[in-house]
Amino acid sequence: MPGDDGIVSEFAKRYWLLILSVVGLIAGLGAWAAGNDSVADAAWAATTVLTLVPVTIDILRQLIRRRAGVDVIALLAMGGALALGEYLTGAVIALMVATGIALEEYAEARASRELSSLLRRAPRTAVRVDGDTLTTVPIEEVQAGDILVVRDSDVVPVDGIVAEGVAVLDESALTGESRLVERGMGERVASGVVNAGSPFHIRATATAEASTYAGIIRLVRSAQESKAPLVRLADRYAMYFLPLTLVVAGGAWLFAGTPERALAVVVVATPCPLLLAAPIAIVSGVSRSARRGIVVKGGGAIEVLARARAVYMDKTGTLTAGAPVVDRVAVFGAASEPEILRLAASLDQLSSHVMAASLVRAARDQGLALVIPTGVSERPGAGIEGTVDGRRVRLGKFAWLNAEGEVSDAVRRFRRGILREGGSTVFVEVDGDLAGAFVLQDPIRPEAPRAIRALKRAGIDEVVMVTGDHPTIADAVGAALGVDHVLAGLTPEEKVDAVGRSKQRRVTVMVGDGINDAPALAAADVGVAMGARGATSSSEAADVVLMVDRLDRLPVALTIAQRTRAIAVESMVVGMSLSVVAMGFAAFGYLPPVAGAILQEGIDVVAILSALRALGGGRDGRIQARMPADLAEELRREHLRFIPALEQLRSLADRIEDMSAGEASAAMQSVNEFLTGDVVPHEREDERVLYPRLAVLLKGDEPLAAMSRTHQEIFHLARQFQSLHEELPSTGPDREDLADVRRVLYALHAVLRLNVAQEEELFLSLDDEYLTRGRSPVVEGVAPGPG
Repeated sequence: MPGDDGIVSEFAKRYWLLILSVVGLIAGLGAWAAGNDSVADAAWAATTVLTLVPVTIDILRQLIRRRAGVDVIALLAMGGALALGEYLTGAVIALMVATGIALEEYAEARASRELSSLLRRAPRTAVRVDGDTLTTVPIEEVQAGDILVVRDSDVVPVDGIVAEGVAVLDESALTGESRLVERGMGERVASGVVNAGSPFHIRATATAEASTYAGIIRLVRSAQESKAPLVRLADRYAMYFLPLTLVVAGGAWLFAGTPERALAVVVVATPCPLLLAAPIAIVSGVSRSARRGIVVKGGGAIEVLARARAVYMDKTGTLTAGAPVVDRVAVFGAASEPEILRLAASLDQLSSHVMAASLVRAARDQGLALVIPTGVSERPGAGIEGTVDGRRVRLGKFAWLNAEGEVSDAVRRFRRGILREGGSTVFVEVDGDLAGAFVLQDPIRPEAPRAIRALKRAGIDEVVMVTGDHPTIADAVGAALGVDHVLAGLTPEEKVDAVGRSKQRRVTVMVGDGINDAPALAAADVGVAMGARGATSSSEAADVVLMVDRLDRLPVALTIAQRTRAIAVESMVVGMSLSVVAMGFAAFGYLPPVAGAILQEGIDVVAILSALRALGGGRDGRIQARMPADLAEELRREHLRFIPALEQLRSLADRIEDMSAGEASAAMQSVNEFLTGDVVPHEREDERVLYPRLAVLLKGDEPLAAMSRTHQEIFHLARQFQSLHEELPSTGPDREDLADVRRVLYALHAVLRLNVAQEEELFLSLDDEYLTRGRSPVVEGVAPGPG
């Protein structure tokens, strides 16, 4: 069969030296058994020379590069066997070296198969919609803006957005996540993922070369081609082992008075454990990283990463989401928050400003009906104005909207508060009156605090946040994250200087995602880029690329690197320790050359099998408790529903003093209905149903006791507010009542946000894929300012 012939041919091409060594050794044994010693010696000598030649060439190449590894011992052993007429010993050594090379080839092929599979499945063509026809075109011809059809089981050819239908995607090849992901109209789809549902249409947003999958393939090729650093760890040990071998062999020769004794020592010292254990372990670690959505560009990076003691992180896009979200809405007039958001988002549909999409997305998330504005004009750097449903709406900076007018006490208090908190604001004017403002924040990634704690547990001494942001905003984010130091207001050049100073004291990792991070990534001992967008300079400059846009992959990469390096060292130490013991027996004449060569073969197998442990997960590979998928999805929906309502508590506390008695009573009635009809029943249901289910997945007698205590505080504050509302006089709240109302509202807002953050942490610990289905903008009680 042609297929079988191809397999045989590939096997012979890869393992030709091993095949010829086996044939030569067996032929010699056959001639020796037949009594033809001269033919046997010739066969064994030819086998030795056949292996000796490529080993000599490789050593000469190393010497040209001013490197001499432990394979010099193998050369001395085979050369000595030929010189002393120990042809059988030479053939056994040759077989041992050929076997070691073959095992390295096999282990490397096994370890890198996940990386190679990315290259094999790269799409070559795309189905483009040309009018009323579908045309299959080479992927190189696809341009941004083309409409493409992604059929069932097809690999998405280029980055794009869903233009028609619903995409059900298998993203495991890129992210390592096993669950299917659903993308609706207008949502982004990365190239390289597989359509696991019905056909759908995408509008290409990039060419194939500039898409995610092409970028990953470039990184994979870089990782596979980076071979030289793999042996650096072994070479450091070789500096000591090679002289030791020569000293012991020379001493044995002098002690016994025969060169055969020295040959026996050199034979058992042939350093296959050093030659093979380090590269096999490190390539296995690279492969394991790839399975977790982490591309490591070669063994040198994983080896250095294992010794990291400091991590420097950019803020925007790395520790934060990198895209602003509407944190809360401030109301200054009679219009309600939903109405202000609807008017502003309708107008912003025609704006090109970076914050416009955030307002539109917030309105759509709340199910508000947007209309197309008319008479729209946009003033760059100031704002936008137009007519929405017959009302004149202006949206932008405070100075532009209120160039000459007076402002109310509520507006002044709001602006003072924003100066203290940080964040971006967009003011709204409706029919000439300042109606409200939006506070936009760049939220902390929900997994970021957890990732930082995991780095500390993994042995990182210092985590530093570097950013170009104002120190006030940067310090607030750093405090929420728990980093050790914050370096704010830095230019890209100053980031490079900061990383350089750290490198002088310890191995330093830099993590970033933007173009301005590329110089610092290149300057660090190990640069780590967030995401694998094909053309980004940060991915090109980095040594490690997190293909999954999640920071918690960083401690995973560090743990894998540390385990890989430990296994490489253990495998080498075990192999070389056995070799040293055998050298002692050989030096005193208890181990002849042939027996020593056979024993060394067994030592090689032990070292290589030990190195292959790096493919497994160790403690990380144990089966862990996981949250059921339906439960995780239900919790995500609940959080996304609650968060906008929580911000209304703070908004009411900010402006209740400026309301009339009737407005304040109505607002308090609405909040009371929300607390008694929604929040309290929800939290009691959590206590009754959810927490018992989660407690089964956790260890300890009362693993959720602290969260239950938070619930009790929520119930207590809700009861206080209910009492305040019930005891209000018919004329509405007086000044003393307002002080108590504001106190309880602020407390409720803080405790409820803390409860959401606690549950996010719990969900992350039980469901590694929780974030792939959605992200809450609240974590650790802080939503930091934009970067």
